[in-house]
Amino acid sequence: MTQPIELIIEEPALGSYVWRLLETDTDGANPKVLRDAFDPADTYEAALAAGKRALQSEIRRRAAPAQAQHH
Repeated sequence: MTQPIELIIEEPALGSYVWRLLETDTDGANPKVLRDAFDPADTYEAALAAGKRALQSEIRRRAAPAQAQHH
């Protein structure tokens, strides 16, 4: 079973947004940082778009071993 992944956007400094992927246990608790932004974005929307791309990449990466077993 895979662990849930949560995408969050934070504003550590005014006008500076960063995304972070958190992996939690199956109950959605005990989050740990899985991946996060290298550089802050100027807008919430830009950080969200980058975070979504990272989330999709992580989903594809996790699905790849399962797909390889079926071939």
